[in-house]
Amino acid sequence: IEDNRGKARRLLFSSSVSFLCRSANKHKPWIETEYQGIVMENDNTVLLNPPLFALDKDAPLHYAGEICGFRVHNGPLGSGSVQFEAVVLDRSTGEGLVRSKEPLDCESQREHSFTIQAYDCGEGPDGVNSKKSHKATVHVRVNDVNEFSPVFVERRYEASVPEGRLFDRIVRVEALDADCSPQYSQICFYDIITPNVPFAIDNDGNIKNTEPLDSKRQRIHTFWVTAFDCGKNRAQADAQVVVTVKPSCKPGWIGWTKRVEYTPGSGSIPLFPSLHLETCEETVWNIQATVELQTGHIGKGCDRDSYSDRSVRRLCGAVRGEVDLLPPPSPAANWTSALPTLPSSDSSLVFSFNGSNHVAVVPDAVVSALSGDHFTLQLWMRRGGANIQPATTQTRGNRKEEETIVCSTVKNDDSFSHYSLSVHGCRLSLFYWPDVSAARPVKFLWKLEQVCDSEWHHLSLSVQFPSVTLYVDGVTFDPALIHDNGAIPNPAPRQRMFIGACWEEEQKEILNNTIPEGKDSGGYHGLLSGVTVRPGSVEPHSVVECLYACREGLDFGDLETLGSGMKVHVNPSQSVLVLEGDDIESFNRAVQQVTYRNSLRFATPGVRPLKLTTSLRCFNEESCLSLKQLEGYLVVLQPDAPQISLSGVGPHLARPAPEFEGPRGVPLFPELRIVCSLSHAVNTAAQGMEGGALMSDAVAHTLDGCEVQPLGEELNPEREELLVDMDVVRERGLEIINTTAYIAITGAESISVYEDVLRSVRYRLAKGSARFERRFRLSCSEMNGRYTSNELTLEVNFLHSLDSLYHPSHLLASQQQFLHPSHHAGELSGHTLPNPHRNSVVPGAATVIIMVCVGFLVVMVILGVFRIRSIHRRGEGSRGGAKEGSNQWDDSALTIIVNPMESHLMMRVTTSESSSRRRGETATPVATETHVSLHQFSWKPQTGSPVTHSNTFNINDC
Repeated sequence: IEDNRGKARRLLFSSSVSFLCRSANKHKPWIETEYQGIVMENDNTVLLNPPLFALDKDAPLHYAGEICGFRVHNGPLGSGSVQFEAVVLDRSTGEGLVRSKEPLDCESQREHSFTIQAYDCGEGPDGVNSKKSHKATVHVRVNDVNEFSPVFVERRYEASVPEGRLFDRIVRVEALDADCSPQYSQICFYDIITPNVPFAIDNDGNIKNTEPLDSKRQRIHTFWVTAFDCGKNRAQADAQVVVTVKPSCKPGWIGWTKRVEYTPGSGSIPLFPSLHLETCEETVWNIQATVELQTGHIGKGCDRDSYSDRSVRRLCGAVRGEVDLLPPPSPAANWTSALPTLPSSDSSLVFSFNGSNHVAVVPDAVVSALSGDHFTLQLWMRRGGANIQPATTQTRGNRKEEETIVCSTVKNDDSFSHYSLSVHGCRLSLFYWPDVSAARPVKFLWKLEQVCDSEWHHLSLSVQFPSVTLYVDGVTFDPALIHDNGAIPNPAPRQRMFIGACWEEEQKEILNNTIPEGKDSGGYHGLLSGVTVRPGSVEPHSVVECLYACREGLDFGDLETLGSGMKVHVNPSQSVLVLEGDDIESFNRAVQQVTYRNSLRFATPGVRPLKLTTSLRCFNEESCLSLKQLEGYLVVLQPDAPQISLSGVGPHLARPAPEFEGPRGVPLFPELRIVCSLSHAVNTAAQGMEGGALMSDAVAHTLDGCEVQPLGEELNPEREELLVDMDVVRERGLEIINTTAYIAITGAESISVYEDVLRSVRYRLAKGSARFERRFRLSCSEMNGRYTSNELTLEVNFLHSLDSLYHPSHLLASQQQFLHPSHHAGELSGHTLPNPHRNSVVPGAATVIIMVCVGFLVVMVILGVFRIRSIHRRGEGSRGGAKEGSNQWDDSALTIIVNPMESHLMMRVTTSESSSRRRGETATPVATETHVSLHQFSWKPQTGSPVTHSNTFNINDC
């Protein structure tokens, strides 16, 4: 058994040895998958991270566990293997080294990549059955060496600057370094090596002056600068800097006058007659100047005719028949009474719409007269307006963007047509349905800056479907025609019109021109004025331009003198003028041709702000000039006021009373003369006279209104009236308002026409209504009341015969007037008998009659006084004897004055309260009527100061 065991052990050992010999090199070497290496430009050894070690699991076997070498292969880019090699430093440990075969240059190639592979020694010294590891990637970065010095881009730098100023940068020098690394290739700082110069340089090479330069002291400054890289290498060669100091020069506009005065009637005047641009030798290739004249505060956007809209239409020859959709509130036009209004500088009525609950509902009676597909819609509008607050139920987020200005549906022969004018942003749109029941809408669209600039503009929309023409401030704009696809529902076929919104529900829901809360109205937010519609043929362009074009604005003097390369652009309202050119001399001549014109004889005085903005483009954009905006103002002086003189009518007009009672009455102003003149100063020094003088020139003017007003009480339509020849008024197209308080004739017409109309004004009385006098006042005006005439006062005297003075009916009328003094108090104080030195028809025997009347009057007064005293005593007895002493009538202060020489006999009764005062009390009279047609005065005690009462009675009322 022991022998057998020994044999088995020997057999097992021999088998193990034989197996190990057959599989001695069974493992491949192992290395890292990636290495990062660094090599200096002046060295060839690559420092790897991690270090290069190859491991073999066959170690410690000889050959099989040893590393015999490394192989270098091309990298991913196909380069790098030629310049590098790998060697084995220790075969047993597998340590290796990577090195370059030749010097490396960082500037030519800074990074290298390749692969490396390790292999073992195999099974014997001949390397049989050697095994190779996997390929590992090696990245080698070549570290820079500061081998280069900075080099300046230019050897000489030149600059020129004006004297007397400090500059942040006069010139910039620049140096470059050829090293590849940021450490050595960057320029860390510059230095001025020339001592005692008034300049400094920063690390970026910007040179500035440290003190203001003076060309008289030193015109040219020359100095040297050098550069250092971050490795402290100095530049190979220094650079020279030459700075030339120019004499003082201020770039900008020279000859600017801040205040420019304009005398009305001067036509066009140059705004900048001596203005020119100084660029201080700076080369520019484009100049643009914008002149802006601000006239938004003058009337509605600019200076226009001061006549009323109706008068302007008449002067321009416009077709009559327009219907005012926003008239002044009155009992006859009450649909605008609930709309808020704002004051206007041109006396027109401005209505405010808040975009929510303000709307004007035009009555059906007015809308029914506007049928047809040919009409002209005109209006003044200003988006946004002033002091307009949105409704409390409306917020900025939920307000509809589209705002409706006018919405109308009118009945034609057998159909209904509809249109709506709206604004949306800077777009104006017109929807038009020729037939709401059949046709689809057609949309006309305009994109206009005037709609959204918050300024006043006039819109005139002439519709001759399918043609539509829009005039904005007298300028034509063509629409973009859009045929709708029918997505918008057709309006209801019923007659209606709204201003400021569009409402599809029943009109009865709109109360007091207010849309109920919660209803979506798409309302207009802004100001409106002068909204009119005129059915029928449209206005020609010349009429529209005359009606609403601005009478003032910017203009260019002579386009033929405009130099080559110059451009001039003026906006439609002539408030902005733009000049553009490339030559300074031509540009200066063009600027001096910019003018201001005002074609109105009586321009609106005031200040118009003026701005000049200049933009320059230079070849050197960094040093190009920047000019500040110039601001000034144009002052339109007060024009010579026209003097409207009314004459030819005496202060008194005396006619027999029967003439006033005739069917045609008596003309009040039969010889009226109206003269309009201008007074202006003349130079009398040239004529050898001292001081100055005023010269008055008669001119042809246009009046726009005259008024005849009775002074004192108004006319009594039952007894008197003023008559006007209506044929003359209608023939001239004038308007007349005839009331008991005044007669107003309005409309723009010549002086001769107004003379004819006023000469036809007559005063007529009813039978038996003649008194002794009546006074009238006449005045005229022009330019919507801007200039007024003198007030001509006429006193009309009615001459009575003796029969008429004592006619029973006349006496009865006089007694009735005296019995009701409170009703005729104004007549008693305002009308007296005519003066005897003027038109008197009383014969010489009237003196006897006057004496009789005086005697009768004295008797009546005495009887009346006794009657009053008796009534007064009875009243005192009933109140008791205790008050007798304090309230007793005292007639000591009663005086009766009768002048028998006056033709209009007067009785003046004066009472004084001094006798009726109690100690510490004041008596106040209280009038009561007596049966003898005189006044009884009683007193009530009260505290206060005494008052003297005077009452005058006309004999005609006695």
